[in-house]
Amino acid sequence: MKLDEVPQDHSSTYGGHSKLVYAVDESGHYQCAQSDGWEPEAYATRLAVAELEAQEAEALAQWRRGELSPLKCLMYRYRMDEPALAQITGLWQWRVRRHFRPDIYRRLSTSVLARYAEAFGLTVDELRRYQRELP
Repeated sequence: MKLDEVPQDHSSTYGGHSKLVYAVDESGHYQCAQSDGWEPEAYATRLAVAELEAQEAEALAQWRRGELSPLKCLMYRYRMDEPALAQITGLWQWRVRRHFRPDIYRRLSTSVLARYAEAFGLTVDELRRYQRELP
């Protein structure tokens, strides 16, 4: 993309911020440029957020029915998927999926809960409250 073609669509998904992109100047060298949005990117972001919100709603319904632990709901609320949550916590994905089971979640050690709490930006006590309370 050329330097004078950097999109400036004033995207609401940027929240008033801009992002750094690279573009080619007149002499063919890459230069840094600021972009405050691009409509196709904003549309894709809105679709992704809507999908995460739908997944969170389904996980919340399953949690209320006692079919899931609150971890899956929190995972979607904090805009993660299983691979991301596994990587952040340092746990294998199969273990993360296993912790979605309510009976397993209730027996998690404080050290494992601390990993999840840190990933979500919560305290262990706040995370433990999710074991007992529905939202």
